[in-house]
Amino acid sequence: MNDEPFWGRTPEALLRDLGSGVNGLDAAEAAKRLEQGKANRLHARETATTFGLLAAQFKNPITMLMTAAAVLSIILGENTEGALILIILGLSGFLGFWQERRAAHTIRSLLDLLKVKARVVRNGKESEIALDEAVPGDVAILEAGSSVPGDALILESRDLFVDESPLTGESFPVEKRAGPVAADAGPHERTNSVFLGTHVASGMARVLIAAVGTGTEFGKISRVLTLRPAETSFEHGTKHFGYLLLEVALVLSLVIFSVNVALDRPVLQSLLFTLALTVGLTPQLLPAIQGLTMARGAGRMAKKGVIVRRLSSIEDFGAMTVLCTDKTGTLTMGMAGLKSALDPWGKENERIRLYAYLNSSLQSGYSNPIDEVLKGLPHAGAERYRKTDEVPYDFARRRLSVAVAGPEGPLLITKGALDGILGISVSVSGADGRIQPMAGLRTAIEAQAEALGAEGCRCLGVGYRSLAEGEPVRHETEREMVFLGLLVFVDPIKPDAVASLALLRDLGVGVKMITGDNRFVAARIASQAGLRSDRVLTGGEMRTLNSQALARRAPLVDVYAEMDPGQKERVIIALRKAGETVGYLGDGINDASALHAADVGISVESAVDVTKQAADIVLMRKDLGVLADGVVEGRRAFANTLKYVFITTSANFGNMFSMAGASLFATFLPMLPRQVLFLNLLTDLPAMAIASDDLDPEQVRLPRRWNNREIRHFMIVFGLISSCYDFLTFGTLLAMKVPPAQFRTAWFLESVLSELMILLIIRTQRWSFKSKVGKGMLRLCVGVAAVTLAIPYLPHTGLLGFTALPAKVLLTIAGILMAYGLTSELAKRPFYRKARI
Repeated sequence: MNDEPFWGRTPEALLRDLGSGVNGLDAAEAAKRLEQGKANRLHARETATTFGLLAAQFKNPITMLMTAAAVLSIILGENTEGALILIILGLSGFLGFWQERRAAHTIRSLLDLLKVKARVVRNGKESEIALDEAVPGDVAILEAGSSVPGDALILESRDLFVDESPLTGESFPVEKRAGPVAADAGPHERTNSVFLGTHVASGMARVLIAAVGTGTEFGKISRVLTLRPAETSFEHGTKHFGYLLLEVALVLSLVIFSVNVALDRPVLQSLLFTLALTVGLTPQLLPAIQGLTMARGAGRMAKKGVIVRRLSSIEDFGAMTVLCTDKTGTLTMGMAGLKSALDPWGKENERIRLYAYLNSSLQSGYSNPIDEVLKGLPHAGAERYRKTDEVPYDFARRRLSVAVAGPEGPLLITKGALDGILGISVSVSGADGRIQPMAGLRTAIEAQAEALGAEGCRCLGVGYRSLAEGEPVRHETEREMVFLGLLVFVDPIKPDAVASLALLRDLGVGVKMITGDNRFVAARIASQAGLRSDRVLTGGEMRTLNSQALARRAPLVDVYAEMDPGQKERVIIALRKAGETVGYLGDGINDASALHAADVGISVESAVDVTKQAADIVLMRKDLGVLADGVVEGRRAFANTLKYVFITTSANFGNMFSMAGASLFATFLPMLPRQVLFLNLLTDLPAMAIASDDLDPEQVRLPRRWNNREIRHFMIVFGLISSCYDFLTFGTLLAMKVPPAQFRTAWFLESVLSELMILLIIRTQRWSFKSKVGKGMLRLCVGVAAVTLAIPYLPHTGLLGFTALPAKVLLTIAGILMAYGLTSELAKRPFYRKARI
């Protein structure tokens, strides 16, 4: 094949080299090429192999040090100690691996439901395939909203504008057209080509795919630059929480090791003990718990028609305080009906219906509900007209033009936003067909539209002009139009819209409507839906506000009308600056930037490709009631993750801190390294069931956000309580003069049972006996408690350093546990009342 880049080739030469034709490939050849090119597919960054997930469990530096120390102890003759430590570390790692693998499998299954599609020509017919199944030689059909399936040469196009910002950083769509380009043309000069990773902003095209996957310009960049999605507020919080615990653990470990060596204790034993404590202090299971909790939440959400594309967005979904949504299909039925076609004097006019029908039925660009309605209303006489050209719709002009040849001669028929049509019109046409200057009629037309808008009707304008023979049809042709009249549509509010909004309000989520419709329609629908309609901010008014002024005003406004795409994004950013966690629900091409700007981008399965790809969450149906279910699941995931954080920062932290302190004063190690690791393993088992734990209604009633300050406060209060009772155990056992083996066994029992008890206590804000525990967690807690109590009396447990305990020691431990549990129950109540988490 010729080494010259495809944009420097002629279509005929490239078709020949790719073994294709203007009618595309046949299906068998395409399947063969797809199989041959599997190795060159681009894979999602987060995809991990089974081995990679397993290896990741042991990449923690502290775990690696612990493993190295255990191997060293075997080399030095401490075979039992070293082998047991390695076994326990292996079991802990496998637990994390098993949970993360289940989470990864769940997400892969969900993402398979949201394959982005591409239209290609195969066997001479148009067909729809998954975007990543396109192959070199395919002829693809692009229209507004289409994602480009590969690097491709344009065969033919019409008013094609492509958003190349993911590839070039260029903010505005770039015009593309068929034609020759030099082989050495720079990226901005390749106007005859489109590239993977970009999408069509407006217009249409047929293109020949020359490269896919790693062979594309996007693929070449991805080899050397891996882009991470923006960090969510929850990810940011958990990361810094992990750093906090790690710093505390490392400082504490350094002190413990130094003091033990200074007390002339064996260096290797001191090192193993110190590292075991550090492993216990660090939240090594947090990624697995968080991943499984979110994956289970995503699975439950999927059953309710909510598909999660980015797992880490679930907690932010639950923390959402404001939902910004469009109007059509969310608050309204989304099935606009044509109520009337009125001339400038408010009279029905069949000519308006005819021209509107021709405009919608003959255009070949991005279809929308309005066009579908007009196509469904055939008009007598339409067969006398023949399409000759068109100017596709775009969001800058907000109108669509079709050139036709008919009884009146060549015409340009334009339909679109009323102000846009009036802006290019210089005259009006009456019922009798007479044309007269616009003069003062514009004010009357706008008043008429305003009155209809106050009734909840949406008005579009229709205009036309005669064309000269051979006159080119371009954007500039839309001038000196004759205004024909208004198309009046009605889109009734959904029967359940009021109830859905009330449900979201009960969950602490405020709803704001952002629409391109005029302020009167927007206010009417908002009022019917139960939103405040007395404060409406229009796009024109917003242009007079700077960022600071908008951030102050945005939280006070419920209805935003006459908004363009850039202004939607400004509203989102302003609300975030005001301290809100913002979700945005949109399904149009013009919603992609707002989806990116929101904390949680939400789209629907029927949305255009570029919008679905920009979203974090996709609804299988556009329903605010379904959205409320998703919010509850997001809060469930957050609450259950927080339970693990709290157990890590209370009983776990307190136990390890107390053990470290005791080692400084006792004449022997209070617990052997292998016992510390075994303690961590046993207490990790019930923690794994946190993801399926039940929740009390108050735990999901309001938005909750990660708050490191509150978590530190919890760690101090409950860590100190834990340490106090640990030191009480320590002092009591020393006062009873129990031998070292009994001391270690008793403390092991107290540590495991207290952590299980605290898990059951802090999992709820209520008295623990008044809250239902998840069956899985309850079974594991009971099972681990039974094993822990049985361990001292089982054969061969001496290998772990345990021994049978006398009754008086068991009774002492039981008494301390009862006092500890009661103290924790009393302490949690004021904490939860004051906490902002």
